[in-house]
Amino acid sequence: MTADNPTPPPQLAARRGFLASREARIPWITTPLLLAIIVLIWHAYVRMSGISPFILPAPGAVFAEWVALLGNRRAWFHTGMTVYATVVGFFWAALIGVVLGVLIARIRWLELTLNPFIIATQVIPKVALVPLFVVWFGFGITSKVIVAGVLAFFPILTNTVLGVKSIDEGHRDVMTALNATRWQVFRRLELPSALPYILTGFEVGIVLAIIGAVVGEYLGGNQGLGQLLIQAMNGFETSQMFAVLIQMSLIGFAFYFAIGLLKRILIPWHATGAS
Repeated sequence: MTADNPTPPPQLAARRGFLASREARIPWITTPLLLAIIVLIWHAYVRMSGISPFILPAPGAVFAEWVALLGNRRAWFHTGMTVYATVVGFFWAALIGVVLGVLIARIRWLELTLNPFIIATQVIPKVALVPLFVVWFGFGITSKVIVAGVLAFFPILTNTVLGVKSIDEGHRDVMTALNATRWQVFRRLELPSALPYILTGFEVGIVLAIIGAVVGEYLGGNQGLGQLLIQAMNGFETSQMFAVLIQMSLIGFAFYFAIGLLKRILIPWHATGAS
């Protein structure tokens, strides 16, 4: 490699590719191994301590209950309702959060006007709002969608504002010198530059959305995984409670990795998209 030819030699490039490939494969070994160790410790503790299965069931019993849950049509109905509330709530939170975030970042007086109201809505514990939503919208799916959307809204909004404000002023000056319209500035500069921040807000928002949906089901409703968890708790079916928690976790992982895939597609040039 020389100053005139910054391209690395083929051997060095191949070595870097090999190291990157090996580094990417390591989690596929270490993560399952760590999970297996945790399960073995769990199993050993249950066997050696003689703890009641009502307090902590064995991993095998939990897995058997989860397999039974997968074959239960009623459980899939509750899963579908939780997924629906999460997706719809997240969609509206993303739409309103991104649009409002761009406007706030570009219009100073709007930011000063709305900031106190936005902060006020976030400092109130969301669990305290659930009974109010139930009174307003009933025990149906609407109240769960709203709780999911409210929890997901703030991180999406703040990340959008941060992304738009983080654009270098020199880049804006270049667009101005090129006589770009406001739409061209947004499409060519602001949106691509803010996308890493927005998608990071999506990652946080989708996790909070599923939490909001489950909390809404938990406190008021007759459908969804939150309500299934309540039914298992009332029946002292601890294994089923763990099985429902596994189902919730898998849904959360699926949503989170879906956002990660979206980042890989939309911003492959960014470090967060390539990771």
